[in-house]
Amino acid sequence: MATSSDTSEHNVKSRRPAESAFKQQRLPAWQPILTAGTVLPTFFVIGIAFIPVGIGLLYFSDEVKEHVIDYTYCMKEDAVNETCAKFIKDTKMLEPCVCQINFNLTEDFKGDVYFYYGLSNYYQNHRRYVKSRDDSQLLGHLALTPSSDCDPFSYAEEEGKMKPIAPCGAIANSLFNDSLRVYSQEINKMVEVPVLNTGIAWTSDKDIKFRNPSGDLKTAFANFTKPVNWRKPVWMLDPNNTDNNGFQNEDLIVWMRTAALPTFRKLYRRVDHTRAGFIIGLAKGPYTLQIDYNYPVTDFDGTKTFIISTTSLLGGKNPFLGVAYVVVGSLCLLLGIVLLVIHVRCSKSTTEMINVNPRTPYS
Repeated sequence: MATSSDTSEHNVKSRRPAESAFKQQRLPAWQPILTAGTVLPTFFVIGIAFIPVGIGLLYFSDEVKEHVIDYTYCMKEDAVNETCAKFIKDTKMLEPCVCQINFNLTEDFKGDVYFYYGLSNYYQNHRRYVKSRDDSQLLGHLALTPSSDCDPFSYAEEEGKMKPIAPCGAIANSLFNDSLRVYSQEINKMVEVPVLNTGIAWTSDKDIKFRNPSGDLKTAFANFTKPVNWRKPVWMLDPNNTDNNGFQNEDLIVWMRTAALPTFRKLYRRVDHTRAGFIIGLAKGPYTLQIDYNYPVTDFDGTKTFIISTTSLLGGKNPFLGVAYVVVGSLCLLLGIVLLVIHVRCSKSTTEMINVNPRTPYS
């Protein structure tokens, strides 16, 4: 007669996996056996393939011409020993500071020429900073209650009452707002280099991620105020070009695509090569960079640079990828040679391997 304990044990569900090849880990498997015949060719193939690719990448990178100007501490016009960085700090950025830097291009910049601004020690990749935006608002869906992700840059006071900010968030509030112009120093006159402020943003960003509300922009944004650090509202970013105004302003779109590293550059302008004198690019010679200095960076030990650059078949100047390919290829070739020498000098012959038996001494 079965006892109660036997019955309870019978009713307990077994934890044993089902009797299948998969659950019992009896499926057929394959494991590569690393031998000299498989490892050595792999090292040599990688080395032989990577080194020419790296040399090619370095060649195209070297084809790109660049001129970098650090203007963090440029001197204020009509002032003695006063930098613009100190001026805007003392005046709390109530008015811009104008400064000029003369420079010389030692060679012609042929082809398409681009202007960039660069920032250092600026962490756009901080989690709270990256999150501080309202994507629904940027798509043109204006709501009087911005996303909580924008806090504390959701509301600001205007004319004695609190209004929602458009565009809200820390990214938009910190929009780069220096004005940079380049002049060619010709005989008895200064000629401004013509530039375009369109075609600098990703097409996917402008066509998909950023849309303006319908109707007149001034009316649409009537119940909103500008970010605290802006000098003018969003509907006046480029009033002369309706396709480059409001949320679809390309300076704003470029800034809103946050950088992954603390030292970065962003596209600022394209030289207009349809204008006489600049069709083939920028000629070598003296130039002047005029800056309306508004953006503070010295408080966090940052720097600001202005970059003039051309492009190559692979884009801008970036020697890192070419160096990486050459280094990896060289290491693989070196390891292949070392392992080949070890294999030739220390491996046993085929005859010795065939004659191995249980009494063969280990060595």
